[in-house]
Formats: sequence, C-alpha cells, structure tokens
Amino acid sequence: MKLTLTYALFVFVAGALSLVVVYLAMRFVPDYPLSAVNPQAAAVATRPDILQALIKASAVALLLLALVGLGAGWLIAGRVLRPLQDITRAARRAAGGSLDHRVGLTGPRDEFTELSDTFDDMLARLQRSFDAQQRFAANASHELRTPLAVSRTMLDVAVADPDGQDYGRLVSRLRETNQRGIDITDALLQLAALDHTPPATERLDLADPARGAVAAVREEAGARGVALTADLGPAPVTGNGVLLRQLALNLLHNAVRHNLPTGGSLSLATGADPLRPGHVLLTVTNTGPRLPATGAAAVDRLTEPFLRGGGRVADKDPARRGHGLGLAIVEGIVRAHRGELTLAPNPGGGLTVRVSLPAAG
Repeated sequence: MKLTLTYALFVFVAGALSLVVVYLAMRFVPDYPLSAVNPQAAAVATRPDILQALIKASAVALLLLALVGLGAGWLIAGRVLRPLQDITRAARRAAGGSLDHRVGLTGPRDEFTELSDTFDDMLARLQRSFDAQQRFAANASHELRTPLAVSRTMLDVAVADPDGQDYGRLVSRLRETNQRGIDITDALLQLAALDHTPPATERLDLADPARGAVAAVREEAGARGVALTADLGPAPVTGNGVLLRQLALNLLHNAVRHNLPTGGSLSLATGADPLRPGHVLLTVTNTGPRLPATGAAAVDRLTEPFLRGGGRVADKDPARRGHGLGLAIVEGIVRAHRGELTLAPNPGGGLTVRVSLPAAG
C-alpha cells in the first residue's frame, strides 16, 4: 500500500506540474477575441475562456491520473514485492525448523536475485551446520556412553561373582576404560576452546614442533612396522608451538594407526608452500588401505568429529582404535592459525594431508 500510494502521488504531482506549465504557457495567448479567416464566422473564444476550459480539462485529467496511478502502482508494487514475499515465506519456514526449502529466484540478475541467492546459501550453510551439530551430539553421546557402559558391566560382573575375579586385571581394565573417557572429554574441551579462544602466538619454525612430534611417534611407528621419515625444512610461522605440535602429533598418530599392517611407510615434510606464495607447508603422507572412491566429499568428512575412516564404528583392534577427534582437532588448529587443510587420497592407498599456514614476516 505504501508503494502504491507513493507511485500514485508521484504520477499525480508530475501530471499537476505538467498542467501548471501548460497553464502558464497559455497566459501568453493574446487577450483579445480571435476571429477566423472567414469574416462570416463567429469570433473565437478569448484568453479567459480558454484558461477556464483548460482548468476544467486539467481537473478531469488529474482525476484520471490519480486513478491510473493507484491501479498501475498496485500492480507494479505487487510485481516488485513478489520476490520479497517468496523470501519471507522461506524465512518463516526456516524459523519453523524447515531448512531444506530454497527460494530459487529465476530471471535477470538484479538486487532481488542476489538477495535470494545469498539467502539460499545461508540456508544451505545453516542446514549443514545443524546436521553436523545433530551428528556431533549423537556421536558424542555414543562415545561418552560407551566407556561408562563398559565400566558398569565390569563392575556388575564383579559384584555378581566377587570370588571369581582377577582384581588386578579388573582394575587395569577399569583404569584403561576410564582413561579413554578422560581422553574423549579432554579432546572435546580442546575442540571447544579452539572455536572460541584465539591462541597465544609467537614467531617460530614449524619444523621444531614437527620434530618433537616425530620423536614422540617414532617408537610406536617402529613397533607397528611403519617406516617413518622426516624432511624438516625451514618453515617460519607465527603460531602457538603447543598447538602446532599437537597438530603434527595427531596427523602422525592417525597415519600410523591407519597404515598397512606390515611394511607401511609414513613421511612428514615441512618447508615453503610452492602453490601458495607467502605460506609454509606441512605435509604428512602415509600408505594404507584405499579410501572409498566416492569423491572428495567422503575424504573431507574425515575432519568431522567422531567420524573415522570406516564411519562412526571404532576399529576392533584396541591398539588401532581412536576416538575420531584427531582430524577435527587438526582442522580447528589450522582454522585458528588462518591456514588451509587439504586431504587427498593416494592412488595406491593411504592419505596425503597438506597444512598450509601463513609464513611469518
């Protein structure tokens, strides 16, 4: 209604101004009776007669312009506002919990189609975030419930048969199960802190925390028969040394535990990023089973919390079993350092992880 009244008022004012200009111009008509060429014809009206007739005609014209302005303004306003009405309906559906609806405006590129596309992109991101949050809540509940359920089962068995228990072994298993719950909780707290608290940074060489991570993993890699090599070139960055060591440690643990049973290999390298000037690169490459050939999306989802290489199911081998938060923490550390994380399956099996960080200076 506001747009309609605005259009109608504009048409009315424009018409009134035009008629005023015509009225002022008509005042220059000679102020004496005009006569026809034929002397026998009657005299033509004088200027006052013409102006009076003009005023009457102007009043009728202004009334018609007001009616036309209201009708045309209503149609134009409806056509202009229709895309906004579509966006409003989509917003109401989203507010009601339905995030799968999209506006999808078609037609020439203008402000409304850009607004529609932006709104659709926002809905898509909200849907992905909401779905990830639901999966995270369900998976976190499952992961935290498992050690508690295992502990309760062992205690119930001990209570039911107190004389037939090997209490040393029972305490050891309870301690192991309890430690698993603590590890999951610590990882969740670290993941939450990375999303809300910016880390303290300093100038350092990325090769130094990577070297510490290699030393920490070398014994486990040797016990599993995985050949570990490191090529630690200079990689100056501005970052948090503890978090960067945790990043390299998580990548190496993941590469060792998801490697081949025997005869596997693992390499870590640091140095300048040849693809991104002004950045340094940490690369971890390992052998292992072939990843599902379902495209890059399946590999990218490996950074989702609690998602392992085989989905949400833990490995049957306790020594190879993780809590599914290693790569999620790596992604959080990379994001906190304004870097880029890339995961790519190797043609022969295994994974190559590239962490590109802004170089210091």
